[in-house]
Amino acid sequence: MHTVVLGESGTTPEDVIAVAREGARVELSPQAVAALEAARRHIEDLAAKPEPVYGVSTGFGALAVRHISPELRAQLQRNIVRSHAAGMGPRVEREVVRALMFLRLKTLASGRTGVRPQVAQAIADLLNAGITPVVHEYGSLGCSGDLAPLSHCALALMGEGDAEGPDGTVAPAAALLEEHGLAPVELREKEGLALLNGTDGMLGMLLLAGADLARLFTSADITAALTLEALLGTDKVLAPELHAIRPHPGQAASAANMRKVLAGSGLTGHHQDDAPRVQDAYSVRCAPQVAGAGRDTLAHALTVAQRELDAAVDNPVVLPDGRVESNGNFHGAPVAYVLDFLAVAAADLASVAERRTDRLLDKNRSHGLPPFLAHDAGVDSGLMIAQYTQAALVSEMKRLAVPASADSIPSSAMQEDHVSMGWSAARKLRTAVDNLTRVVAVELYAATRAVELRAEGGRLTPGGAATAILRALRGAGVEGPGPDRFLSPDLAACEEFVRTGALVGAAQSVTGALA
Repeated sequence: MHTVVLGESGTTPEDVIAVAREGARVELSPQAVAALEAARRHIEDLAAKPEPVYGVSTGFGALAVRHISPELRAQLQRNIVRSHAAGMGPRVEREVVRALMFLRLKTLASGRTGVRPQVAQAIADLLNAGITPVVHEYGSLGCSGDLAPLSHCALALMGEGDAEGPDGTVAPAAALLEEHGLAPVELREKEGLALLNGTDGMLGMLLLAGADLARLFTSADITAALTLEALLGTDKVLAPELHAIRPHPGQAASAANMRKVLAGSGLTGHHQDDAPRVQDAYSVRCAPQVAGAGRDTLAHALTVAQRELDAAVDNPVVLPDGRVESNGNFHGAPVAYVLDFLAVAAADLASVAERRTDRLLDKNRSHGLPPFLAHDAGVDSGLMIAQYTQAALVSEMKRLAVPASADSIPSSAMQEDHVSMGWSAARKLRTAVDNLTRVVAVELYAATRAVELRAEGGRLTPGGAATAILRALRGAGVEGPGPDRFLSPDLAACEEFVRTGALVGAAQSVTGALA
């Protein structure tokens, strides 16, 4: 099994994905352990002094004015975890919880939080044992980090609350720790606070969405090319010299993908045949511009994500010279904004894909295809309601594109009087990504059926990429043209074909690597 070694200088998106989704093991490097030990010495020195230090010998948030005596400090750290583990609602997905735990461990390993090495090791042990704390949907405002979600994880380290074992069974955390030979952690000064103060949940969801969207942008280029092919459109608008004069890198990448998919097609360029048209509709002709803008938005989002991966987010932090200073680096605004930007890009990409699908089904705009791609229109309804489903998904995505980060609601007796709502932005982006997968799947279903209908009789032949995709899709159990049948299984199979990367793989078997 792949092992991720955490040092004191951050991590990579690939490592986060490996731990969150693939169950990679986690180890602390000797350098990280040394950084943890050095920072802890500073905390213990401050804890021994009579002067109050925030997070070490005081209360928290609006209660920071109280100086806490040494005999109550362990209780203080336990209490902050217990009281902040106040989430409600459905359980958060396992991959999200693993990502946020790993990212919190990444910050601890930086040596800027002041926890003991054994606390950091306890998180690594939990991840390696496949124990996933139960975290709930609601509880984070995205300021002071993702407090409630991280608190539920810290609670499991203490042997309290519930967690999911590697077999998927939910049980008391104490029982799961004992089963795997792990001891509950006894928290000391600063450690409870250090486990809670980070943007780890929203960052984890940003990185997971980034991986999914990278695949979906490529998938959408492929389905757009298939639709252009099915509509007998022109590929001249994809010429590199046209995109070079508007030098957005994402646009150029999408156009290049579509050119590769359309290479060798006998269907393109027939827009001047029986019903001549000068130009294809915007949804076809401007596909690289829309998808490309989304690609560039994703590139910006991943730049922000990498900065967060290189960061040590906590309050207070231990600086290299030993000072322990309060700060506002836990505020989620940088991450929240790009999460919202991506929801907008996803909604627009879904919207243009739905317009292409509708064009394939409309006999007045499909340039000779049967109404709704039906076998016997009137007796058969074809893909009419598949487009309804797609439209419903797009409509929801437009609602999900309303930014969460434009909102703020004060909390903690007005101490936290402006919050980022980054966790909420991340949660709705996950739904948007799932919906975009389904929208692309419906276009794939319609476009492949239309390409097959064009090819019947052998006068016009699709390109090599379209042929490979059709072969792979039929091999995955998705049926081709014919009389009406129960459509949901076909649509579900198309969704899985897109989600797993099988669509991209089938295309690349002919085109070579796509962007």
